[in-house]
Amino acid sequence: MYTTLTYNVDTDGIATITFNVADRPMNVLTPELLAEFAKALETAVADSSVKGIILTSGKSSFIAGADLKDLVTAFDRGVTASEGAAWSQSLSRLFRRIETCGKPVAAAVNGLALGGGLEMVLACHYRVMADVKGCVIGLPEVKVGLLPGAGGTQRMLRIMGIAQAARTITEGSNLLPADALKFGVVHAIAPVNEVVDRARAWLLTSPNAVAPWDVKGFKVPGGSTITNPGVAQALMVGTALISKATMRNYPAPHAILCAMYEGASLPMDKALAVESKYFGQLLANPVARNLIRSMFINKGQLDKLSRRPTLPAKQKIERLGVLGAGMMGAGIAHVSAIAGISVTLIDATIEQAQKGRQHAQSLLTREVEKGRRSTEEAATVLARIEASTDFARLSDCDLVIEAVFEDRNVKADVTTRATAVMKKGSIFASNTSTLPITGLAASAEHPTDFIGIHFFSPVEKMPLVEVILGKRTSDTALARALDYVGQLKKTPIVVKDNRGFYTTRVFSAFCQEGQAMLAEGVAPALIENAARMAGMPVGPLAVSDEVSLELQYKATRQAELDLGARFKAHPSWPVTRHFVLDLKRLGRKSGSGFYDYPNDGPKRLWPGLAQEYPLAAKQPDVSEVQMRLLHIQALEAARLYEEGIVTTVAEADLGSILGIGFPAWTGGALSYIDTVGVAKFVADCEKLTRRFGKRFQPSKKLRERAQTNETFHVRPSAPKISPPSAA
Repeated sequence: MYTTLTYNVDTDGIATITFNVADRPMNVLTPELLAEFAKALETAVADSSVKGIILTSGKSSFIAGADLKDLVTAFDRGVTASEGAAWSQSLSRLFRRIETCGKPVAAAVNGLALGGGLEMVLACHYRVMADVKGCVIGLPEVKVGLLPGAGGTQRMLRIMGIAQAARTITEGSNLLPADALKFGVVHAIAPVNEVVDRARAWLLTSPNAVAPWDVKGFKVPGGSTITNPGVAQALMVGTALISKATMRNYPAPHAILCAMYEGASLPMDKALAVESKYFGQLLANPVARNLIRSMFINKGQLDKLSRRPTLPAKQKIERLGVLGAGMMGAGIAHVSAIAGISVTLIDATIEQAQKGRQHAQSLLTREVEKGRRSTEEAATVLARIEASTDFARLSDCDLVIEAVFEDRNVKADVTTRATAVMKKGSIFASNTSTLPITGLAASAEHPTDFIGIHFFSPVEKMPLVEVILGKRTSDTALARALDYVGQLKKTPIVVKDNRGFYTTRVFSAFCQEGQAMLAEGVAPALIENAARMAGMPVGPLAVSDEVSLELQYKATRQAELDLGARFKAHPSWPVTRHFVLDLKRLGRKSGSGFYDYPNDGPKRLWPGLAQEYPLAAKQPDVSEVQMRLLHIQALEAARLYEEGIVTTVAEADLGSILGIGFPAWTGGALSYIDTVGVAKFVADCEKLTRRFGKRFQPSKKLRERAQTNETFHVRPSAPKISPPSAA
């Protein structure tokens, strides 16, 4: 009778609907589940012997929300705002039926309930939540460019008050059981094996089956009008803060506040219609598609190691060697120890090795101070890191990563010494960000066991790892590298070998364009602010300082030496060279670069920039600066995709977002081209080429894409979304 749930009525007249979607690790609101739930609900309502209804789950979680694989295609399939609103209203009506059916309904939340799962729970008259590790509730829709479209904004504000609800929903934050109880989102918490019994006991008291907001005289906690100071602060000040944080690139937080403001003073049914209106507008916006596609669907696949070869079988890294105990090496040791791996951290002197271990210790201490880890847990993690100078300690390591200076000779020396003592079948990796892996592998005893594993700084915060294949790298080395990244719970992308690989080349295009603008006389503050307004985390001048102008100089100088007559100087090269060789301003690590770094205050743009690079009489529009900074990165990403350096669109997009901070609202560098429109993007680049040079010249393949309107992401051909069935 049912395939996604079970329906039972006991001798006391309590009907229990237990969700259990087959072939899914978690329950999601599939069309089949919604249709069967609607049928089961009406069966219980029509049965005169049923006194009350319990909603629970047969899995360890309750319901994880809607199926994003359906929603992600809505924009490309031409779903309009009105069609999106109609879909939302259908789901709202189904959940509204829960609270207006005339029979008491209790939710026994035995595991996490997110998004639409929590919205179903909120429509129940009584809500009991399991007090167990991993059980959280929340409305995370804002993270995928949407708002809760089945009553979430309206019920939460009527339960928590506008101020707290606005904060919770616009942040997309989860609530632990104690907080859910504190804010009234649930009525009780209980051990996981008692939640159904608690719900049943409540139903047996013959409770009133009316939601509080349907009782005449109900008032929103804390008030619902803008004249109330708390409401004014939540909505007016909240709007300003959100605008500052998002630079208005993300429409969902504003839509959430608008839905709450408009709906707070309306009867529930009309308030739900307001919410659906804003949901439809967001669903018909490409930002939601971009975020869902890249940050959840594609990221989820890469996190599951979708690029891993089938053979050999999966194997954990038990022992790791790290060569170089600087910030990067120490960071790698730290995250590896947290993952349960025993680490030998080697440097030239024991003092340097101990300093690297102390860096890991300081990171752990900070986690303890913030309550993220106990003192005992921190001690256990630190005990996994051994400081040493003895390469013989690498003999039983499954994987060794070198993280020494970006100098071929230094890397060759440690590679030779390490691979000479490593056991057969172990893997050696370089953490280089620029030097080709194939050349570095020449120093290894077994080049087939040599691979690039490029971490980003700071290692403990950056979620991406770039895995680089040399010409002779084996599938076994790739599999082991991906297994290791998976142990760290980071997102891997796999790229082929070349100078700068994928992320460094795209990142360099951003930094170089900013420096080229500086040389043209564009105001430094305009360059930096335009970048942030476009959605980059920091401007190109600031990030150049962070990674070190000296490092950029050395990498470019090495390319100049290696390529000889084939080297083509970028317009930014004189700027980098001038700052390093003439001005001795090497970046943040030296205390000066494009910015000054005073001890008594925040960094500020160096006043001397005006003298070194006088401002042009006519300054460009902010939109032009934004276009140059984003287009040049996307263009470089397209070149790398065409060259086969990065082989999937998903990896190109995720690599640009997670590795270098390309704006997430775009979905990533190639998704950005699709969002702009391939034809318009190519036309823009041709105009920029005429004004600023051949670095903006679109390739032949990209021009062909424009002529045929071929996007990087395949357009879906599935039918438009249909509202959930009510029967």
